[in-house]
Amino acid sequence: MSKPYVKQTIVNNISYIEFYHPSQNSLPGDLLQKLEDFIKKAGNHQDVKVIVLQSGGDRTFCAGASFKELVNISDENSGKTFFSGFANVINAMRSCPKLIIGRIQGKTVGGGVGIIAASDYCLATKYAEIKLSELNIGIGPFVVGPVIERKIGLSSLSQISLNPTKFFTASWAKNNGLYAEVFENILELDLAVQTFSEELCNFNQEAMNEMKKLLWRGTDHWDVLLEEQAEISGRLVLSSFTKEKLNKFK
Repeated sequence: MSKPYVKQTIVNNISYIEFYHPSQNSLPGDLLQKLEDFIKKAGNHQDVKVIVLQSGGDRTFCAGASFKELVNISDENSGKTFFSGFANVINAMRSCPKLIIGRIQGKTVGGGVGIIAASDYCLATKYAEIKLSELNIGIGPFVVGPVIERKIGLSSLSQISLNPTKFFTASWAKNNGLYAEVFENILELDLAVQTFSEELCNFNQEAMNEMKKLLWRGTDHWDVLLEEQAEISGRLVLSSFTKEKLNKFK
């Protein structure tokens, strides 16, 4: 695999949405847009009962935002647009009427942790460590913060966001509510994802749709909230501190 993509495969009423980028599954704006579109289409597809969100490769689930695009931000509007990419994906997952199962095979950084938290149920391997690295470059996990806090609580969010150079283990993520189960390898993970998804397909679709609403109760204002959070990141990314940090990583 060398070219970035987002694709969907529907098997037995399960929509498998997969994204890939050769740079450790980082997500530039065009892939985020495609991912948002695929989630919305799968949510409205009459033959789809459950969605599985996954990435290609076997080492990294998602390295977060595209570094190449990040370093090229030159004004607040483009900064807001950049960070709104993850906000739009999270809101698409939130408003999608179908339950979304996250298949997390490897490490995840930054915005990718927000995608994990926006999944309704996550299964992972023991290699699926997480890190919120934003503070290390002078910004913060403002866009993904609300969805992560919703899943693991404020105290746990503070632990991972204030330790931006540290990877937290899959066991930590499970103990704090981000993962439902952790498996030894990808083979076991894939079997569990398939088994769980197929089981969900046997349930009353109307009941599952109502469960989705219940799980996301109290988030109707997130279209506005996450846009406001994107504005904060878009402003901070232009700071001299952040520019200096990013230049060191070039």
